Amino acid sequence: MTAMTNTKIKIAPSILSADFARLGEQVAEATKAGADLIHVDVMDGHFVPQITFGELAVAAIRKYTTLPLDVHLMIESPEDQIAQFAKAGADIITVHIEPCPHIHRVIQLIKNTGVKAGISINPATSLSMIDEILPEVDLVLVMSVNPGFGGQTFIESTLDKIARLRAELDKRKLNIELEVDGGINVKTAPRVVKCGATALVAGAAIFNSGDSIDQAIKKLRQSLV
Repeated sequence: MTAMTNTKIKIAPSILSADFARLGEQVAEATKAGADLIHVDVMDGHFVPQITFGELAVAAIRKYTTLPLDVHLMIESPEDQIAQFAKAGADIITVHIEPCPHIHRVIQLIKNTGVKAGISINPATSLSMIDEILPEVDLVLVMSVNPGFGGQTFIESTLDKIARLRAELDKRKLNIELEVDGGINVKTAPRVVKCGATALVAGAAIFNSGDSIDQAIKKLRQSLV
């Protein structure tokens, strides 16, 4: 797979790694620095170990950015929460295939709220699990770490999965965002883009790098050249 130019790659800072005491301010900084999306990791303490944000947090940060809010529901029974997150200001709602036995119904619920629908898949989950739903979604999020914590190490075997998914999307002529989340930094970002990713979720590499948010985003973009 040939690497795409960095101008086509979207960068989605994950506020999971932001300073929660300065969340609005840091979302505004990421927006000013040229981010394309703001990624919001919603965790329920059941599907994943941690508890993070609810719809009130989404509504709060909505005031600090004009960028699309990319809301990633790492929760059980996401169908019970979709309307609330859409109302709070989500522009994209992504659910995991693993807790959704009736995934077509869940995707339709998302679309009925007027926002874009995404499907996410864990590192050890086969791509065959999402094969039937691909034509119905706007985004596929491939997890390159096991969800639940920020700052984890990239799982190398997911590169092959990303490349296989890219080939399948191209074969079927599906114009879907291929987003990757987990361990994304200046070293791993060029590799996932080479495999066909079109959007990169980065948390620690942007908010905990030691650089300013602006510098961190610039370095991530420069790594894709």
